[in-house]
Amino acid sequence: MLGLLNIITFYVSNYYLSVSTTFSRAAGMLVSIVAPEHVAANAYWQKVQPTVDWQFMLVIGIPIGAYLAARLSQPALRFTAKLPDMWVSRFGTSNAQRWVVGIIGGILVGFGARLADGCTSGHALSGGAQLAASSWVFLVAMMLSGTISARLIFRRV
Repeated sequence: MLGLLNIITFYVSNYYLSVSTTFSRAAGMLVSIVAPEHVAANAYWQKVQPTVDWQFMLVIGIPIGAYLAARLSQPALRFTAKLPDMWVSRFGTSNAQRWVVGIIGGILVGFGARLADGCTSGHALSGGAQLAASSWVFLVAMMLSGTISARLIFRRV
C-alpha cells in the first residue's frame, strides 16, 4: 500500500513520499517562536521553509490513522500494557529503561535521517521506486544490519 501511495504522490505532487523533513520544519517553527531572526538567516530553513504542508499533515495523520485503525479493529485486537516476553527476558520490566532506550533510539534515527537526507523508509520506498542503485544497496545493508542487531540485542547469535 505504501508503494502505491508513493506512486500516487509522485503523480499528484511531483514529489516523493517522505516525512523526515517535517521534523526539521517543525523544529524551525519552534525556533522561530523564540528566535525568528535565526530561522530567517539559517541557510537550511531558507531552502526548507518551516511551514505546514502536505507532508506535515501526513505526519499528523499517521498516528491518528493508526489509532483509529486500532480502535475500529478492537474486537480483533486487545489493548494491553503487558510487555512482550522477549523484551522482559532481555531488558526487564522497567518503564524508565524503556523510555530512555526509546528516546535515545529515536534521537539516533532522527540524526541519521537528517545526515542521510532522508529516513530509512524514504530511501527504501522512494529511492527503490526510482530504481536508484544507492537505495537498493542501502536497503540490503539496512536489512542485514537490522537482522544482526536484533540477534545481538536479543542474544540469539
